[in-house]
Amino acid sequence: MKVTYDKKVMHSPLAVLRKAGYSAFTDPQSGENSFVLRLTGEFYPRFHLYVDHKGDEVLFSLHLDQKKPSYGSNHAHSGEYEGPMIDKEMRRIDGWVNHVEPSSS
Repeated sequence: MKVTYDKKVMHSPLAVLRKAGYSAFTDPQSGENSFVLRLTGEFYPRFHLYVDHKGDEVLFSLHLDQKKPSYGSNHAHSGEYEGPMIDKEMRRIDGWVNHVEPSSS
């Protein structure tokens, strides 16, 4: 699921995601930065969110990783990109957007 915010509304994506319980994550394979929220004490399942800045907008791209990707000859990824759990989590994150003050960054 992808949601776009105006930077005037989204003062600090990092502050919003920290308040929502997300941790910064750097993929050891690709070096790509993102954020994760574990649903159990294990590494999976987890919500996985990418942040992209484009002009005056901030794009949140959220999915649910059910298990570790099984890369190799095929690129099987067990991510869910839509559904009730994704909708509910994005609404929860969205609730934090209006509660994080610019000075929280």
